[in-house]
Amino acid sequence: MSKSLFLKTNTQKQWVDKLLSHKESFQSYSNEVDKKSRFPKENVKALVEMGYTKLTLPKEYGGEGITVTDMVLFQETIASFDGSTGLAIGWHQGVVGELYEQKLWKEEQMKAFAKEIVNGALVNRAVSEAITGSPTRGGRPGTNAAKQNGKWVITGQKTFTTMSPALTHFLVSAWVEEKEGIGFFLIDREADGLSIKETWDVIGMRGTESHDLVLDKVEVEEENFVELNKGPRGNKVNGWILHIPACYLGIAQAARDYAVDYATQYSPNSIQGTISELPNVQNLIGQIDLELMKARHFLYSVAESYDDEARRPYIINELSAAKHIVTNSAISIVDKSMRIVGAKSLQLSNPLQRYYRDVRAGLHNPPMDDMTISKIAQTAINEFKQ
Repeated sequence: MSKSLFLKTNTQKQWVDKLLSHKESFQSYSNEVDKKSRFPKENVKALVEMGYTKLTLPKEYGGEGITVTDMVLFQETIASFDGSTGLAIGWHQGVVGELYEQKLWKEEQMKAFAKEIVNGALVNRAVSEAITGSPTRGGRPGTNAAKQNGKWVITGQKTFTTMSPALTHFLVSAWVEEKEGIGFFLIDREADGLSIKETWDVIGMRGTESHDLVLDKVEVEEENFVELNKGPRGNKVNGWILHIPACYLGIAQAARDYAVDYATQYSPNSIQGTISELPNVQNLIGQIDLELMKARHFLYSVAESYDDEARRPYIINELSAAKHIVTNSAISIVDKSMRIVGAKSLQLSNPLQRYYRDVRAGLHNPPMDDMTISKIAQTAINEFKQ
């Protein structure tokens, strides 16, 4: 299934074409990135240099002010080239989009950081911890911030800090006892007491290098205490998290394209023609494209609904549902693609085995499937209680 149906503006067409010009280059690093579990620095450097990382920054701050729908389209495209690149850069795009759309900081703080983004800064939130599990479940962070001599002193350790080798800034969550809430602190990579502990040893999304962030009495100025939350951040409506399902949709598309191309070329001597003419193979291809249609139409429909401010208030569960539907469809699509290709798909030189491992990682990105289903059920029940 082609994305062409969803290309609606000149900006979208121009950026998709620009990204497509990097397809072979991005793909050329994928095998090494996966094999060595190393960050795709060449790809991210290229994205920064082409101005991609300032797209979600509003125009009044020096960016391009793209919509969530635009971001989904571009992120899907990048992830179809290389999943680790897509997921890593997606976090930066999503954080910047949410921050400036919802004006989470004071104006002078946003203006100052916008200049950094325009000059190539890369940022991600550092929220996960071993003792809390997923931050969307509302656990209180073990990382603490306390005021000492006019500065905030932060100590703790964060897990799953995606894009850790390339980040210039970290948005770190910490429990602030005197505020009785969770604060976010903008910390420069060069801060004293900040270090990266290389703990990323996983089977999927290996190139994201989502290592631990260690904070040992890191001093932060008052102006870099940028947010204070009294409740779980997961309760907020934030369309920029759709970069997550967009990534896994891109990987699924890549798997589908590989399998269909293989089916139209592979011709064993036991049959006449190629395996694409066999009923069982056509059945698998049909099921794959049906899953793609379902996932893509749902994802883009939700993104467009979010971009329409008049419709946004009606999005109660659709954002989390989009992640649930797309991720599980992507897992099914890759599985069926491997069934078409057969044992060859298990070869380490074959991209399908990497796609298989990478899409599985989507189950562990927020929001989690069980929370999504539970929230949908609670919404339905509450409608009848009123």
